[in-house]
Amino acid sequence: AASFYNPIDILGDSGADRYEKALSTVLKDERINCVMVLLTPTAVVDVEATARSVMTVAARTDRPILTSFMGKERVEPATKMLLRHGIPNYSYPEEMVSSLHAMYRYHLWLQRPEKRYPTYQEFREKAEQIFIDAKRENRTRLNELEVQNVLHAYGFSPPRSLLARTSEEALAAAKGIGFPVVMKIVSPQISHKSDIGGVKVNLNGKRDVENAFFDITTRVRNLLPSAHITGVLIQEMVPKGREVIIGITSDPQFGHMIMFGMGGIYVEVLKDVSFRIAPLSKEDAHEMIRETKSFPLLRGVRGEPEADIDAIEKSLLVLSQMASDFPQIIEADINPLLVRNRGEGVVAIDARFSIGGD
Repeated sequence: AASFYNPIDILGDSGADRYEKALSTVLKDERINCVMVLLTPTAVVDVEATARSVMTVAARTDRPILTSFMGKERVEPATKMLLRHGIPNYSYPEEMVSSLHAMYRYHLWLQRPEKRYPTYQEFREKAEQIFIDAKRENRTRLNELEVQNVLHAYGFSPPRSLLARTSEEALAAAKGIGFPVVMKIVSPQISHKSDIGGVKVNLNGKRDVENAFFDITTRVRNLLPSAHITGVLIQEMVPKGREVIIGITSDPQFGHMIMFGMGGIYVEVLKDVSFRIAPLSKEDAHEMIRETKSFPLLRGVRGEPEADIDAIEKSLLVLSQMASDFPQIIEADINPLLVRNRGEGVVAIDARFSIGGD
């Protein structure tokens, strides 16, 4: 029996006139935006006449009509006719539906409101001398203090930090910042400090600091004897929060791209990241965060409060501005960017910058 609902079944013995009548009737309904015609030829079906009926109706409407005439050689003359009249034909219905879905997504994209591109022009001047000095000295990386100063210049909030070259300086720095503290190796040859045991956390007193200084520097000298050790960085111990990573990478084809993902030591394992071409719009930053699989963790699970997602979005936009201000940045990441609860902001715990070119 025929079906008068969607999908409409006009039976296998339908002639071309029934196809034309059914199509015309359907398109009288203003709620119908598109029609897909599926034809599997039977012994009594005139395929070419059916194609002409479809073409006749298509000429009277501005709404898209897609066809899937199946049968390869038997339907080939009819499908050529359809194509000549601008009616796409697909060998299988799945391809037809996929194409319609792509058309719908493109329609939604066209309907999107104009993107908003915020600018932060006031930051560049504060950081420019750091990049000038690095270029003059032919360095490909910024050192720890330079990284901290760049982050400060662009409005990020790194932990309070002091550079120490001896255990005595490390202890004095720790006392000045206040226990507990974190200690990190500082060397231009070492970018992934945790991988070689170059980070010690939760140091709570004189003995902890002295032991950590000896352990870190000895370990680095044994593992990387050619590495130049500038000293150690003493940082305040920041209360826990959710860790994300944001970064810049320079792509040969697309130029600077901005990255977001869940951070910490597992970022290279989880690979739950998203990218956009710089400069970012507010809409880009909003979407980047929400398209990662781990986004629900930022929203809060099992009674956890929501993280400060607005602060992450602003951080991405500021990083995009930095990429535009300094095209010589080849790669940069802030990992982890510690995200506090909603309204409490973010803290740039660690970062690295690789530079080159002009």
